[in-house]
Amino acid sequence: MRTITLAAAIAAIVAVTGCSQSSSPSDKAAAGSQASAPAPTGSAPAKTRENPLLAKSDLPFQAPPFDKIKDSDFAPAFEQGMKEQLAEVQKIADNPAKPTFDNTLVAMEKSGQTLNRVQMDFNALFSANSDDALSKVNEDMAPKLAAHSDAIYLNDKLFQRIQTLYNERDSLKLDPESERLLEWYYNDFVHHGAKLSDADKVKLKSLNEQASKLESQFVNKLLAATKAGALVVDDKSKLDGLSKGEIAAAAQAAKARGLTGKWVLPLQNTTQQPALAELTNRDVRHQLFENSYMRTEKGGPNDTRKTIAELAKVRAEKAKLLGYPNFAAWKLEDQMAKTPDAVLKFVRALVPPTMAKARHEAGELQSMIDKSGKHFKLQAWDWEFYAEKLRKAKYDLDQNQVKPYFEVDNVLKNGVFYAAHELYGLTFKERKDIPVYNPDVKVFEVFDKDGKPLGLFYADYFKRDNKQGGAWMDNLVGQSKLLGTKPVIYNVCNFTKPAPGQPALISWDDVTTMFHEFGHALHGFFASQQYPSLSGTNVARDFVEFPSQFNEHWASYPQVFNHYAKNYKTGEPMPKELVAKLHKAAKFNQGYALGELLSASLLDMSWHMIPADAPLKDVDKFEAQALKDNHTDLSYLPPRYRSSYFMHIWGNGYSAGYYAYLWTEMLDDDAYQWFENHGGMTRANGQRFRDMILSRGNTEDLGKMFRDFYGKDPEVGPMLKDRGLK
Repeated sequence: MRTITLAAAIAAIVAVTGCSQSSSPSDKAAAGSQASAPAPTGSAPAKTRENPLLAKSDLPFQAPPFDKIKDSDFAPAFEQGMKEQLAEVQKIADNPAKPTFDNTLVAMEKSGQTLNRVQMDFNALFSANSDDALSKVNEDMAPKLAAHSDAIYLNDKLFQRIQTLYNERDSLKLDPESERLLEWYYNDFVHHGAKLSDADKVKLKSLNEQASKLESQFVNKLLAATKAGALVVDDKSKLDGLSKGEIAAAAQAAKARGLTGKWVLPLQNTTQQPALAELTNRDVRHQLFENSYMRTEKGGPNDTRKTIAELAKVRAEKAKLLGYPNFAAWKLEDQMAKTPDAVLKFVRALVPPTMAKARHEAGELQSMIDKSGKHFKLQAWDWEFYAEKLRKAKYDLDQNQVKPYFEVDNVLKNGVFYAAHELYGLTFKERKDIPVYNPDVKVFEVFDKDGKPLGLFYADYFKRDNKQGGAWMDNLVGQSKLLGTKPVIYNVCNFTKPAPGQPALISWDDVTTMFHEFGHALHGFFASQQYPSLSGTNVARDFVEFPSQFNEHWASYPQVFNHYAKNYKTGEPMPKELVAKLHKAAKFNQGYALGELLSASLLDMSWHMIPADAPLKDVDKFEAQALKDNHTDLSYLPPRYRSSYFMHIWGNGYSAGYYAYLWTEMLDDDAYQWFENHGGMTRANGQRFRDMILSRGNTEDLGKMFRDFYGKDPEVGPMLKDRGLK
């Protein structure tokens, strides 16, 4: 997921993953992003158009007027938003009155509302409905926003006011949330260099500007490389193994690119691609894998290796300037894990049992290959295909057997929404009067247990060429009692869009992704904070994935599963025998599944533990050595993301933080174990989780928050049990 961590205080471009291209005219119309048409010759001068980003929306919940927003609105709106906030902040800093909580921190929380609105709307379009114009805005604005952030963090007069309040905090008699806000501001400013000398502040500004430019360049290169890396097939027989619906979708994807008589398999953001589990032609599998694996390493304008090597060095230099041995040490200071050593201890402890399991799984797959009469060594592009065959052999389970029971709209309404109702009392009503940025998007009003409106939810599930890869949640409007705003939240996924007239059938993994992203949404919807900076998902990276991964458990919970897993044609529930096979196979292939996450997590840590005086790295050699040193260098088990297309760590805010998915998996499995021990899915249990976790935002120490709910510190046992490694 992704969110704006400084809410209305300090904004910065949030870079996102996926593929980039110029939108088609229809896409641009849907987003309201066409350039203004010139006035007819001889006509009266047109009335100056007002920029819709510069005023609060008058739509319900202040939802963005996507039907009015144009690409050309963003650059001037960013400029105006920055100008407004800097004036607001300087007024706070120059206030001759003695610093008080209200005239300093509350004033800071109220600042930057225009910029925050522009940022949130831009994030949505740039990530999910992008085009060349928005990519240009992203690249142009990134260094300006970095400088804007520095102008606030490094404003000495402002920091002196915050420090004065911090030093007097024991006598201020603040309520707990206000006290937390004061501590958060002070620590955040110090963390970002507020105590540096004037000379070092100048150096820091330069490093931040360099980093922002490199991050933006990485994003745009990856967008283009991912689109260009799609596999184009000119012989339908090469797609043998794919279903009729998948072949039709590939034909539709080719048609959208103007490739008549061909088929296109677009790349997802991960190393492995879904079609690798089905394509029977080994050469085609190899080609698809190579397209993915080498997407950003072809030596052309979209090669990212030089960019990330420079970015890693800049980050290391920034950490040294701030007084830390490496970037990971700086980044983890305000996370649950606190230190790189704690992360490495946690992740490396999982490596031996996981790699042993993966080697055993590889042996089973190699045996299957050998028995088939074929003579080749198992490779990465074979794993998914033969794992699926082994799954069928072991559990008599074919993924194509289950897809007819998982139609997207039904999973959403009778699965995701149903679970939210049973646990928390929520209800949903589709709204067709709210403008969207693409016709694929659906909007729902969310109502609380007492029937009162809670917010708006946007669902955007299908892959597009101008949508970035992966899945995420974000806010269009954040919750804040101070600002009087309720949450407007969107979920984005990249499921294969069916051909016209065909049902949108998805895999079991896609189902759990829907539940995952809606877990983030619940964290946002249940926010009940006074201050935007502490609201909802504005928490540490190694906590924010906890609510989302916890919500995945309800996808397979019998009461929920039986409510949505029904055949799209007949409405009949999934046969018990098939359900049993699906659940029995849940722990299958877990050595591989966990292994690719571990290798990516340790690769991330390796990059961000480089000292500042280290020479610029050869990316491929560094990656190979890091995998070897971390004992995750199995040829048939590549990391989930290679360094050169690892968007999470180079552009998405998860630098030195990809381990968070594993850390929070530990938290979520512990929490689910608590539910199992206390009666499972009940409204009382749901309310307790809402009250103690989902509604708390960042209003207290996150370790304490978890202990209060769970009764003790997190433990890895339930996670290993859930993974089938214990």
